Amino acid sequence: MPITRIDLIDKYYTNIKIDEDYLELYSVRTAIFDAVKENLSKFNGVVLDLGCGIMPYREFIIENRDGIKYIGVDFEKPAGAEYEMVQPDLFWDGISIPLEANSVETVLATEILEHCSNPEIVLKEVFRVLKPGGNLIFTVPFVWNIHLVPYDEYRFTPFALHRHLGNSGFNNIALKALGLWDASLAQMLGIWYKNRPSKYKKSFSLVFVWCIQFLLRKDKLLDKSKIYVEGVMISGLSGTAKKI
Repeated sequence: MPITRIDLIDKYYTNIKIDEDYLELYSVRTAIFDAVKENLSKFNGVVLDLGCGIMPYREFIIENRDGIKYIGVDFEKPAGAEYEMVQPDLFWDGISIPLEANSVETVLATEILEHCSNPEIVLKEVFRVLKPGGNLIFTVPFVWNIHLVPYDEYRFTPFALHRHLGNSGFNNIALKALGLWDASLAQMLGIWYKNRPSKYKKSFSLVFVWCIQFLLRKDKLLDKSKIYVEGVMISGLSGTAKKI
């Protein structure tokens, strides 16, 4: 039986289990979904999923929030094979969002801003299409390998991200780490295991699995809001911002 889009979402996004074949995805995809769940109350009205891909959170949000209209926006030329399973509702060019000003209540942008050559242009577009009182909910990576070559542009510190959001008109900016020191190390172990050429690493896969699980358990005990101090290490950032 062919694998369906819902099967892929369950396996790689919303119910991901640690597995040696995708160790690099486990911690980050778990953290991103946790951020979506944590901010579920902020999803209202028309939800624009910017850079939607396979739309991994569409069903979860629609099923758990009343009155949602979900719009997926992505490039006409797909970055992967997602369009064989689901196509965006709208196409964009990476700069202009094809919607009228003040037309949506919520924008979701997971792991997209690092691919924008001028993130403030995109954030100002997001601000434009949001209604007053609308929310932007987003995540960005910090510890992650070069990917989607050559369209990998940035890794954001909380200071830079806060500045970009403020310059784009947003208020009530709240940022927190997807993970701190332990999650960052777990993420690096997964990335190393996935991408480092080595004919021996398969022999140690159970050690990697154990270490990543151990580190992520430790990371759950840490305060993810303490990201503006010297020496802090973050695996990525989640955040919300509002158009007043």
